Amino acid sequence: MTDTIANGMTTLMNNEMRLKRECIIKPASKLLGRVLRVMQLNGYIGEFEFIDDGRTGKFKIQLLGRINKCGAIRPRFPVRADEFETWERDFLPSRDIGILVVSTPKGVTSHKAAKEERTGGRLLAFAY
Repeated sequence: MTDTIANGMTTLMNNEMRLKRECIIKPASKLLGRVLRVMQLNGYIGEFEFIDDGRTGKFKIQLLGRINKCGAIRPRFPVRADEFETWERDFLPSRDIGILVVSTPKGVTSHKAAKEERTGGRLLAFAY
């Protein structure tokens, strides 16, 4: 397992399809934690916590039933501030539905916040 974001998004999607109320993602990473924080701020997941098990750790996440689809974007394409609309067409179902999670020089954020700040970055994940 080399891509913790792809593993985490797949686990979230599988548990959402089975109508679970919570799930555990392992292994954990700082980048995955930041992606989960962006999803939480946009209302796709509830509270989550890091559990230190002495190895790589894991995340315990409350699911709200609001995710229709989510996934990691591989390879992590570079995107400029004025190119977000083309990537929205590729990964999201409609113009104002869903988020793209972007790693910018100012931190991990959604594509909407990156557009407002006029910064580009690398695409990490999507959710709608």
